[in-house]
Amino acid sequence: MKRPPEAVYRSDLAGGPDANKKTESPFVSNELKIFGGTANSALTNEICKYLDCELGKSSVTRFSDGEIYFQILENVRGADVFIVQPTCPPVDANLIELFLMIDAFKRASARRITAVLPYFGYARQDRKDKPRVPISSKVVSDLLVASGTDRLLTMDLHAPQIQGFFSIPVDHLFAAPVLVEHFQTFAKRLRAELAIMNKRRIEANVAQVMNVIGDVRSRTCLIVDDIIDTAGTLVKAADALAKDGATKVYACCSHPVLSGPAVERIQSSDLVEVVVTNTIPLHSEARRCKKISVLSVSKLLAQAVQSIHEETSVSVLFI
Repeated sequence: MKRPPEAVYRSDLAGGPDANKKTESPFVSNELKIFGGTANSALTNEICKYLDCELGKSSVTRFSDGEIYFQILENVRGADVFIVQPTCPPVDANLIELFLMIDAFKRASARRITAVLPYFGYARQDRKDKPRVPISSKVVSDLLVASGTDRLLTMDLHAPQIQGFFSIPVDHLFAAPVLVEHFQTFAKRLRAELAIMNKRRIEANVAQVMNVIGDVRSRTCLIVDDIIDTAGTLVKAADALAKDGATKVYACCSHPVLSGPAVERIQSSDLVEVVVTNTIPLHSEARRCKKISVLSVSKLLAQAVQSIHEETSVSVLFI
């Protein structure tokens, strides 16, 4: 006599030989879903194209008073969700948008929520450098966790120790593989010599280059930095190198904030070329500057997303 469906033997039930084995419910989805905020939709689309997956359906609008309204337009229950939203200018608006998105996915029962922040805003406020000031990057990390983030994927943090502010796993990528491919390699791989710029920061966005440590005479120099904000330090560094006899000066960075007079300073400087990545979208003035070139980190981020989703090692993406 055939057993009824409810009497089918289950070896994983109590007393069965497979009782201690971890099983995945057939009703739990592990589908990869990528959503993007409004901060860098072009980069989000590039990531989706590389992974050959559709961008998740959602809507971001604003009320007349400026409040953000976010809605998920598809089922995400049990899904492995990645939200791409760099916290670039306008920093505070993009952060609030990210927090609201994370909360929406948590309430929609996503299995795991990974916040993908190619650029982590407030990273330069990572310590108390004056009395009675906040550690803003710690505040941001706490808010990300409190909103419901299960994992963070970011790139070239201004201070790597910021990872310690989080109580969740952090995957910290470097844009170096992309920049290395453009410049062939950095000083170590070219067996070139290293020169150090000694600078003193007078106040926020104001730095003074004191001197160049190293011989740069009759050499082509490459200035490497993580962020170019107002470009004051960068231009002063280029001037100092030129005065010390450098024949050509190039620069590269991961995060082109390029605020205030940055583009004007770069355009009128001795810099031959400034190579940046697309962790932050360039504003119109920066796009018109012929000295600024953009490299895409979408492949690097997409590979990291795939590794996280498949639970494989991300370290293979490091140099």
